[in-house]
Amino acid sequence: MKRAIILFLAIVLSANLIYSADTLPDFPLVNYTLKINRNEKPSVKHSKFEILQQPFENAHELTKACLSCHTERDKEIMATSHWNWERSEQMKGKGVVPLGKKNILNNFCIGTMSNEKTCTRCHIGYGWEDKNFDFSDPLNIDCVVCHDQTATYLKEKGQAGYPKESVDLNYVAQNVGPPTRNNCGICHFWGGGGNNVKHGDLEISMENPGRSIDVHMDIEGENMSCVECHKTEKHNITGKLYALSSEDKNRTYCIDCHTEKPHKDRILNEHIVRIACQTCHIPVYAKQNATKMIWDWSTAGRLDDNGNPMHESDADGNHNYLSIKGNFVYDDHVIPEYMWFNGTANHYLMGDKIESVPLQMNTLYGKYNDRDSRKNGDAISKIWPVKVHRGRQIYDTVYKTLIQPKLWSPEKGQGAYWKDFDWDIASELGMEYVGLQYSGHYDFVETEMYWPLNHMVSPADQSLKCIDCHQREHSRLHALTDFYLPGRDFSPVAETAGVSLILASLIGVAFHAFCRIFLKSKCDN
Repeated sequence: MKRAIILFLAIVLSANLIYSADTLPDFPLVNYTLKINRNEKPSVKHSKFEILQQPFENAHELTKACLSCHTERDKEIMATSHWNWERSEQMKGKGVVPLGKKNILNNFCIGTMSNEKTCTRCHIGYGWEDKNFDFSDPLNIDCVVCHDQTATYLKEKGQAGYPKESVDLNYVAQNVGPPTRNNCGICHFWGGGGNNVKHGDLEISMENPGRSIDVHMDIEGENMSCVECHKTEKHNITGKLYALSSEDKNRTYCIDCHTEKPHKDRILNEHIVRIACQTCHIPVYAKQNATKMIWDWSTAGRLDDNGNPMHESDADGNHNYLSIKGNFVYDDHVIPEYMWFNGTANHYLMGDKIESVPLQMNTLYGKYNDRDSRKNGDAISKIWPVKVHRGRQIYDTVYKTLIQPKLWSPEKGQGAYWKDFDWDIASELGMEYVGLQYSGHYDFVETEMYWPLNHMVSPADQSLKCIDCHQREHSRLHALTDFYLPGRDFSPVAETAGVSLILASLIGVAFHAFCRIFLKSKCDN
C-alpha cells in the first residue's frame, strides 16, 4: 500500500512540475540583469587637468580642486547618511529619531562617541575628531576615498580620516573614476576592526570572488560592481544596514532585476510570497574567511607578567583573545539563523532601560501571522537568513542602561580603556561625553545583534534544495514553529486526512477501472 501511495504522489508531483515548466517562459539571467556598460571609456582624463598637477599640501586642497569643477556635488554629499552618519527614521513607539553610526550602540566596538578620532577612519571626510566637527564645510569632504582607482589611497589609524603621509595625492587625484569594489570594501569589508568581523557576507574575498563565493560578482561571470545593485543618484546610495536603520525604504531588492517570478517552476515562484530570495540562495556565509560570532568584553584587561597587553589567536589566525577587547569566537561556512522579517526594525537607543536579557540591540519585526502589521502599512513578513552576533558588554547596574565607554586615545593617562584598562574611568568619561549619568557601578550583560544577509549569493546548483527545509529531523527552519511546514511537522488530523484522500482517490480510480472493464465485457457479450 505504501508503494502505491508513493507512486501516486510521484505521478501527481511530476505532472505538476511538468505543467509548471511548460507554462512559464524561459528567461535567462542576462535578461534580468541591468548592467553598466563596462566598455565605456571615461569622458575625461584627469591627469591632463592643470589644477590636479599642482602640489597639494594637504587633503583639503585636493577636495577644493575637485569641487572647482564638480560644483554642487558637495551639497549632494552633505545630504547623505554616508556623510552625516545618521538619518531620520520612524521607529514604532518612539517616533522620528536620528539613527546612525554617530549615535547607535552595537555589540562589537560598542560605539563611536568619544572615540571618533579612530572610528572616523571610515568616514568620507577629514578631521572628525570629536562632537565639534563641522559637517557644513565642503572642504572636509574626502572625494577620493570613493573614487580612487590606484588602490594606493589609505587612511591613517587614529587620525580622524586623514590619509597616510605616504599617499601621493597628485597621483591619486589624476586617477579617479566610478567606485570599485575596492573603494566600497576598504570600509565595509573591515567594519568592526578586521576583515569580515561584522557582516559575515562582506569581506576581502568579494574583491575578486569566484562563482561559488558570489554568483553576481564572479570575476569570470557577471563581474558586477557594488554600484550596479546599489544604484546612486546625487550621491545617495540605495541600500541601508538594518543595524542602523528601521524603515523599509531606500532599499535594494533582488526583484529590481530578477522580477517577482524568476523561476521556471511555478511552485518555487509561489515560495517568494513568504520566503526571501536570500533564504535559499545564501545557504551559508563567511565562505572564505571566518566572521566573528561572539564577543565577550567581560574578559578584557588581562595582561602578561610584564604588564603588557596580550593577544592570542586560534589555529586559523583569528584573534580569540585581546587584552583591549576580551574573548572572541569566529566561524566560517556558517549556516544562517532564520527569522520572520517585514523590513522594519527597532533599536536600542542610548539611555534606554534594559528590560530583558539577552538585550536585543536591533529587533527585526515580523511574524507568520502579520495581518495586523500589514494593515498598518508594513510589508508582508518573509523568512530571512540572519547572522546573529552575540556579545557581553558593559552596562550600568544601577540605571540599567548600556554604557558608552571611552575606548581610544593616542597615549596612556587619558582614561581610555585600550590604554589604561580601567573600566570605571572609561565609563565615567564616555557617559559624560554623551551627556548621560553613570552610577559608578557596572557589570556585563548578554546582547544580541541581527544582520540580515544579502551578499555571497550562491549559484542555483549550490542553493538550498527542498529537503533542506522539508524534513523532520534536521530542517533549516526548525526554530520557526508558528506555522505548519509539510515534511517537517506532524499533524494527526492533516496526516490522516491526507492519507484518507489518497486512499479514497486510489479506491475511486480502481472502482472506475473495474466498472469500465466489467461494463465493457457485458457490452461485448
